[in-house]
Amino acid sequence: MHDDRTLVEARLKRVLDERIRPAVYPASVPLDVAVWHAPGEPVPVAEGLAAEPSPTAVGERWGAPWGTSWFRVTGMVPKEWAGRTVEAILDLGFDENMPGFQCEGLVYRPDGTPVKGLNPRNQWVRIAAPAEGGEEVRLHIEAASNPVILDYHPFLPTRLGDKETAGSEPQYTLERMDLAVFDETVWQLVIDLEVLGELMRELPEDSGRRYDIVRAVGRALDAVDLQDVNGSAAAARARLEKVLSTPAEPSAHRISAVGHAHIDSAWLWPLRETVRKVARTTSNMTALIEDEPDFVFAMSQAQQWAWIKEHRPEVWAKVTQAVADGRFVPAGGMWVESDTNMPGSEAMARQFVHGKRFFLDEFGVENDEAWLPDTFGFAAGLPQIIKAAGSKWLLTQKISWSQTNRFPHHTFNWEGIDGTRIFTHFPPVDTYNCSMKGSEIAHAAKNFKDKGVARHSLAPTGWGDGGGGTTREMIAKAARLRDLEGSATVRWETPEQFFEKAEAEYPNAPVWVGELYLELHRATLTSQAGTKQGNRRSEHLLREAELWAATAAVRCGEFSYPYEELDRIWKTVLLHQFHDILPGSSIAWVHREARATYAALARELTGIIEAAQRALAGEGGEDLVFNSTPHTCHGVPAGGARPAVTDGQAAITPRAEGGFVLDNGLLRVEIDGRGLVVSAYDIAADRETVAPGTAANLPQLHADFPNMWDAWDVDEFYRNTVTDLTDADEVVAGEGASVRIVRTFGASRMTQILSLAPGSRRLDIDTEVDWHETEKFLKLAFPLDIHAERYASETQFGHFYRPTHTNTSWEAAKFEACNHRFVHVEEPGWGVALVNDSTYGHDVTRAVRAEDAGTTTTVRVSLLRAPRFPDPETDQGVHRFRHALVPGAAIGDAVREGYRVNLPERRVRGGSEVAPLITVDNDAVVVTAVKLADDGSGDVVVRFHEAHGGRARATLTAGFEVGSVTVTDLLERPLADATAPERTGGAIAVTLRPFELVTLRLTRG
Repeated sequence: MHDDRTLVEARLKRVLDERIRPAVYPASVPLDVAVWHAPGEPVPVAEGLAAEPSPTAVGERWGAPWGTSWFRVTGMVPKEWAGRTVEAILDLGFDENMPGFQCEGLVYRPDGTPVKGLNPRNQWVRIAAPAEGGEEVRLHIEAASNPVILDYHPFLPTRLGDKETAGSEPQYTLERMDLAVFDETVWQLVIDLEVLGELMRELPEDSGRRYDIVRAVGRALDAVDLQDVNGSAAAARARLEKVLSTPAEPSAHRISAVGHAHIDSAWLWPLRETVRKVARTTSNMTALIEDEPDFVFAMSQAQQWAWIKEHRPEVWAKVTQAVADGRFVPAGGMWVESDTNMPGSEAMARQFVHGKRFFLDEFGVENDEAWLPDTFGFAAGLPQIIKAAGSKWLLTQKISWSQTNRFPHHTFNWEGIDGTRIFTHFPPVDTYNCSMKGSEIAHAAKNFKDKGVARHSLAPTGWGDGGGGTTREMIAKAARLRDLEGSATVRWETPEQFFEKAEAEYPNAPVWVGELYLELHRATLTSQAGTKQGNRRSEHLLREAELWAATAAVRCGEFSYPYEELDRIWKTVLLHQFHDILPGSSIAWVHREARATYAALARELTGIIEAAQRALAGEGGEDLVFNSTPHTCHGVPAGGARPAVTDGQAAITPRAEGGFVLDNGLLRVEIDGRGLVVSAYDIAADRETVAPGTAANLPQLHADFPNMWDAWDVDEFYRNTVTDLTDADEVVAGEGASVRIVRTFGASRMTQILSLAPGSRRLDIDTEVDWHETEKFLKLAFPLDIHAERYASETQFGHFYRPTHTNTSWEAAKFEACNHRFVHVEEPGWGVALVNDSTYGHDVTRAVRAEDAGTTTTVRVSLLRAPRFPDPETDQGVHRFRHALVPGAAIGDAVREGYRVNLPERRVRGGSEVAPLITVDNDAVVVTAVKLADDGSGDVVVRFHEAHGGRARATLTAGFEVGSVTVTDLLERPLADATAPERTGGAIAVTLRPFELVTLRLTRG
């Protein structure tokens, strides 16, 4: 037989595009349209419905950037349409290629009942099925004119990302407002042909099944009367029945489709717009659930559920009913789909505490899975946090974006720093916006790396990023793919159903140890420094507020623990850890609001702290120092207050070659005339810190223009050009033992204070940068005289080691990585820590010196970037950073100094020393939280972990009468399999494995 395959495929495309798809709506009449443009921010639904609109028409421009327009559409179903299915086609000016990234709408009935959302792939509203003819139609559309930020030529700087700079030019043209007859038979034919056509193209060219489909499609097209598609569609469908009913092979890959709408809690839109995106999407999904008995939809991010409950009670009622029916599934058990690299230990724990508790309180649902499809890599401390929250599974898709190395598994056990393993799945469909295309389903089956030992994978199905969710077309395609030869099989299932099957079939899944590093988006560790500083500061203020409020509530009967305030503040901080806010990849509006929010939270938290400390200090004139760190400092115990004791003195003297020498008997630091550290001598160890022939505290400026994803990415070639900023305008002695250095470069100015305190083993480096560069990357370099093949960086509840070499492509790809409060480099017997108060990005490299064959290990901290997309003014202005160089530091010193830099002492005049609520007799055991139990019982909760990476025994002593001690999960619920620790009175003995995390609940006697 002659091969006419390509002829049939080309014929199918044209007939579908030009004849069959247009016949889905064979008749239409225009609707009358009027519009009211809301002034300013969105108005309540009742106000929008009551507003008096002005006439408008298709073809008219509408919608200033970030505006809201209320359209009223009215009409009458023609009597001749009686018995037909009638839909309204409401096209606000959509580009079908941009679902979630442009204008959207939510349709209401006149009584305020939400009907469904409108987006580029969902423009229809069912009016009647069947129609009687003569029905009056009246609908209202709350239309959001969100501007297109990420256009066809992406990453171009735009002022549209902030309402304050976006202007008022209308963004859209009203395209279609019609009533139309919906021919379901033609629509079903479209789906038949799309499914078969897409499958056909994925099968081998010499496959018999491919030619079965070719012939069937050809016969179906022969049956289509191009002048009467509607009258011939049923006959065409009949010719496809056999080829659509041939069952899949027994060995076919099995896909669990989960209805999904990845909605970024902020990104190319502000937080307030996400509230409306969620309402639109959930309205669509509840409507689909009513129409499609097999469909299951899962939505993560408890914050988004809370927004529906608070702002859209009419939508919430439908959602709660769908949850009760088991069709609308709370997923993930986190407050938001957060970044997991940068949030601190307690913040990462609280993501699960607040997320899981919301779903438990509202629905009685316990989430077993963490759901993070789009997060930019995963810190090595996360597995035990997931387990400590009572969960056991993790899903993500983002690692498939890695540029250099292909991850070797799709289903595996992920092992964290403490040895905890979490069953993990990466959907091989390689998207969290699956639309049930044949190419996607075939890719999932071909791409799945665990063939032969497993055959299940998951496909998050629905338009996402900006929301939209699953469509009726996707559901129809999935129905045909349920059992179809040549394709993977598809079933609608919940995340729980998928994970149970996947885990059961793969009991000995392979193990991946350590972080899940995304080889992309590395610059998110630095972009938008103000947002990152606000997060770090908020985390530590919350630690202080809980500690001192709990202490005051226990010790001072009149002090009331601020449960509601702390709950609200935590949720606000957790929201801003969303994976496009904290990473700095959102529009200017988002970060402008974030900075203001963090400032307001700082004021409120400071008020809580000061009130508690005043209550504890009492009346008197003594200068009390409150120590919020987990270690004794200057004689003040952790979590206590008393007068501080400082030994020794520090001096500054001129340096013969220019510059100054700082000396406190522990460290001798030489700063040359350029303001660079040419020596940092550990006197006790008789050891130099700075590599010979180099200088530390060296500012370095790189050109920074990545190939794409400006705010997200820094590409390795940035290192090819570097300018050492060695010229100083001013190097002068400051107050005490300190040196002030001023540099200007480009349009920017850097001022640094280098200081050495009495009794301190660290050089403090306070840096202020008035930053006005564009597409530049600023780092601070510390070349150290240390031979190290690996280094430690702090992560949640411990630290993680990375190699300093680039033996393989996996190591070479980690040219920018994340740390929390410290980076630690060590050779046996001696090490150096570099601690910080607000930065995350860094790099560590090593080189062997020709002069003496010694090794220089260079640690560089990332300070600032200046990308122009999506915020063209990223980080312009004044920034302040604090770092400290700690020579002679063991890992325990790095932990301790990291806390001290982030939790400075607070001084309060009073008359009463404050004993800690909890004391620990082993510095390796670090307390991360002391608080009152969330249930209002007054019980004291203490969370701690082993921080040095070894086994530890410790005694925790309570500074109050203890009734009982219970080991709990993060949600403060008793652990059924936990052994109660031994105790004598208030002394509690604990034994911890490396990095083990423990939460204890202490009732008060």
